Amino acid sequence: MKRTDLRNVAVIAHVDHGKTTLVDQMLRQSGLFRNEELDKLVGGQHGLIMDSNDQERERGITILAKNCAIRLGDVKVNLIDTPGHADFGGEVERILKMADGVFLLVDSAEGPLPQTRFVLRKAFACGLKPIVVINKIDRPDARIDEIHSMVFDLFIELGATDDQANFPVIYASGRNGVATTDMTVEPKDLRPLFDAILNTVPPPVGDDSTPLQFQVMALTYDQFVGKIAVGRVFGGKIRKNQRVTVVKQKDGTTFADTVVMVQEFDRLARKEVDEVRAGDICCVVGIDDADIGDTICELEKPLPLPPLTIDEPTLDMVFKVNDSPFASKDGKPLTSRELRARLDQELQHNVALRVVPGERESEFIVSGRGLLHLGVLLETMRREGSEVAVGKPRVITKEIDGVKCEPYEHLVVEVPGEHQSSVMKLVLERYGEFLRMENHRGVIQAEFHIPARSLIGLRTRMLTATQGTIIMHHNFLEYRPMKGATVGRANGVYVSKNTAKVTAYSCDGLDGTLFVAPGDEVYEGQIVGQAPRDKDMVVNVTDPKPLTNMRASGSDAKAAIKPPTRFSMEMALEYIEDDELVEITPAGIRMRKIWLKENERKKYDRQKQG
Repeated sequence: MKRTDLRNVAVIAHVDHGKTTLVDQMLRQSGLFRNEELDKLVGGQHGLIMDSNDQERERGITILAKNCAIRLGDVKVNLIDTPGHADFGGEVERILKMADGVFLLVDSAEGPLPQTRFVLRKAFACGLKPIVVINKIDRPDARIDEIHSMVFDLFIELGATDDQANFPVIYASGRNGVATTDMTVEPKDLRPLFDAILNTVPPPVGDDSTPLQFQVMALTYDQFVGKIAVGRVFGGKIRKNQRVTVVKQKDGTTFADTVVMVQEFDRLARKEVDEVRAGDICCVVGIDDADIGDTICELEKPLPLPPLTIDEPTLDMVFKVNDSPFASKDGKPLTSRELRARLDQELQHNVALRVVPGERESEFIVSGRGLLHLGVLLETMRREGSEVAVGKPRVITKEIDGVKCEPYEHLVVEVPGEHQSSVMKLVLERYGEFLRMENHRGVIQAEFHIPARSLIGLRTRMLTATQGTIIMHHNFLEYRPMKGATVGRANGVYVSKNTAKVTAYSCDGLDGTLFVAPGDEVYEGQIVGQAPRDKDMVVNVTDPKPLTNMRASGSDAKAAIKPPTRFSMEMALEYIEDDELVEITPAGIRMRKIWLKENERKKYDRQKQG
């Protein structure tokens, strides 16, 4: 049975190619909202409605997939906005299971990039019908015909079927809210996009008379009703107050429960309904023990759906209880029990995350899809008022056919031509393999295969070498045999000798780069700067200027201190080495040695060498 009154569409693209902006304009032009109401929601005309998370608005990226629904005549359209960054690919993989068609957005100047390839491969694996949207046609450097050819080549490379390769193309400007199917015709609105949904996206198929099959694809929480399971009804109907059997994806065990409430998506909100039929996307309240991937079935006929497959993590780091001398000064240090509980809570909805106990009771090894994936979790915990310490990110290796292998990434960099040699040097010295290069109006776009461990710390060095002009994108490629030793930090660090306030007098004359300013409080073992040599140096940055009754030429000269370098969380995680930690608190971050006392560090060095 086909639901002609319904369409389920996901919007996929590489990060910053305009997905969320386009979805916002579709909401504005759907006729269901007054634009003044939407502007009020986002605090201004240029805010993004779908990026409702604080971190999403600050970082300018989509982190969590979101659902909304609009109506085009008699047809209800479930729109799903997905993340574009490779680190949140775990969101995209399962969310695509809810859709029947996808809008693939491609930037009219940048073309297909690593995440474009990733999400398109997943869409093909789900058998979805693609509609290609070449976005940002108003860019002065747009190369529309060339991008069209590149997209077609990508479809063929990824093994698209004849039906998928015969994709319709829409040319759009999400920011301006216009689209057209013919570049010779001036676009006026997004009507061509709406027509493509009705005419190209296949209606969902589902039989209302079969036993219930509802698969949980996402979880959310409400302060009034608790856990909410979001998913799609693949067969039968799900009703309010219905007794059901839940089949766990993890081990196949079952338990009975009652559906307290059923909600369907209505515009930007959810509304309560009595039942939802096969083919629709809805929310179920009352199944508190449901997890992502579980199937909610008929009470007497449990028929589980195939389990959701999520790509494995490629990076891990140690989360530990913050035991620094300044613990509890800025926030609440989590005990090992509280840290475990917080990570367990995250595991319920963050399916690409893995957590195992560490070597000590106060440590946990947390694995994710990338540094940004774990960085967003840490930033969320920091904003909750928690304090935690984390170690250096490490890639996860595997043994394949007796050979130790590591994850490789497909790296794409865009940089002005004058910085080409600096970029090539940095990538190739980190075991990168050059693939190809294009020069587009003085901007170089180069592609490489590079070990994932070589990417840790590379972005910071690239930004320095190119004066902040580089754009980097990377995506997981495959596991390959290990190649060479890991490239570490070239310089040592300044380590504070005392616990006190930094003084300008003590900092004056220190070469290298300082990470603290006069007046900042530091503790023994804290990293306060980068040394000019390759060895760590213990320095005293807290001595006050001695008071004497002697006056001499130059004794009253003012100290000239350069402004300190301040690190973001991701930059600090990339910067530290194996014997160092990043201390994350609500007031900011600090970098420190694991062993704060100098004699403890020397003992560790002797053990490592011996």
